[in-house]
Formats: sequence, structure tokens, C-alpha cells
Amino acid sequence: MVTLDDVRSLAAGLPRSYEVVVRGRVKFRVGRIVYLDFSRDESIMGFAFPREWRPVLVTSEPEKFMLPIESELRWNWVRVRLAAIDMAEMRELVLDAWSMVVPKRVVAEYAARSTGMLVGLGAPVAIRRPRS
Repeated sequence: MVTLDDVRSLAAGLPRSYEVVVRGRVKFRVGRIVYLDFSRDESIMGFAFPREWRPVLVTSEPEKFMLPIESELRWNWVRVRLAAIDMAEMRELVLDAWSMVVPKRVVAEYAARSTGMLVGLGAPVAIRRPRS
């Protein structure tokens, strides 16, 4: 099961990313743009995700993914149950969300420094490490 601390350890190392607490909820931002947030009980993570792909994601795995709350439907946003994902999937979701809010050159520089490779998915950019 993935925890907030697992996400925090990844997000803390991403360029321009920083953590804030707003009304008792942990959020990760780049500048003023939020790309991750957590429910107060830390069981659900909201993350940046293309609005046009949201219905496909949620209907493909409804036990894992959820639509955002009504006030967040206008944003590029979706939510996931942390208990339903593993570390590899968390890493992909976090990196994809982060890549939506930073300049493409920042993503490219990060990918060049990491051992991962950029994989175009037609939605956000995924930075994946080969599985061992």
C-alpha cells in the first residue's frame, strides 16, 4: 500500500516541487499550481490529469480511480485510492501529474538526469524506470 510518505519522498526530489498544508490537507505545488493533494485521512490522492482522458481512466478501473469532487470538475484533475495502487503506479501518476505543470524542458532535464526514459502516452508524459 502506498502512503503519503512514499509520495512525499518522490515529490520532494522533483524540480520546482514543494509541499504545503492548506486547511489541514497536504498539497504539492509547482509555483502556485497544485499537482497533487491528499484527503485529510491521507487515503485518497488527487492529481493533475487531462480532463479529456478522465472518463476513460475512471471507467476503466472504478475501484481505483474516482472523479474529483464537484467543485473540482472544471480542473484537469482525478483522484485515486492509495490502497489500490503499488509503488510503480504511484510513481507514474506523480511524474505524469508533475510533468503537466512544469515546462517541457524541465521534464526533459529531469529525464536526462534520471535513469528513466520519456514515454509519450498521448496524454501526459511518463518517466518510467525499467523494472528489475
